Amino acid sequence: MTGWYRDGYCRTDGADLGRHTVCCVVDERFLSYTRAQGNDLSTPMPQYGFPGLKPGDHWCVCAGRWLEAYEDGMAPPVRLEACEQSALEVIPLELLQEHASAAA
Repeated sequence: MTGWYRDGYCRTDGADLGRHTVCCVVDERFLSYTRAQGNDLSTPMPQYGFPGLKPGDHWCVCAGRWLEAYEDGMAPPVRLEACEQSALEVIPLELLQEHASAAA
């Protein structure tokens, strides 16, 4: 289950220093990229109830990590309607709109 609260929503609070507010449709490029950055999202971790992500899964990522991936040409598509508005404090709306996915 994704999200700071692990409830399936990309919403956050002041304790979430990473701001898990960007709802992505992960792809292999992003999964490889984030693994290289030290955050392996594709390997299952049953001890945490985490099955590992595969391309096409939706996942709430940190706004700063998404922006970093964008700057490196590796940003995954986003489900704009599922992103928390506070993501705009880190990422310009135009960038998110450029990467908006039609995936439901």
